[in-house]
Amino acid sequence: MIPSELRYTEDHEWARAEGARVTVGITHYAQDALGDVVYVDLPSTGTRVEHGQPFGEVESTKSVSDLYAPLSGTIVARNESLEGQPELVNADPYGDGWMVVIEADDAAATDAMMSAQDYERLTTSS
Repeated sequence: MIPSELRYTEDHEWARAEGARVTVGITHYAQDALGDVVYVDLPSTGTRVEHGQPFGEVESTKSVSDLYAPLSGTIVARNESLEGQPELVNADPYGDGWMVVIEADDAAATDAMMSAQDYERLTTSS
């Protein structure tokens, strides 16, 4: 089930906008493709991120994948729990497995991202 209240990128990140703050994680589809997540590398708070650019990495038993910023802004929170429990990404990708919160330069930037329906089409056609 793809949560309908979130927005999505072609790189399999999800975004939950709450005003100018946007919580970001990877989708169930992405974590499933990665396999067991063993390490997550996230930027420090205060780090500037640019739309479409890598901001961190997820390492699994299968591979290492970059995380891409779904919008431009500044990291205002990071999920410290992932340092000791990276498996939260697999267990609850839309909840406890979130990655970072970005203070967005443009709060409306999430409007340009894919809806749940669009993301479902993307993942079922590949």
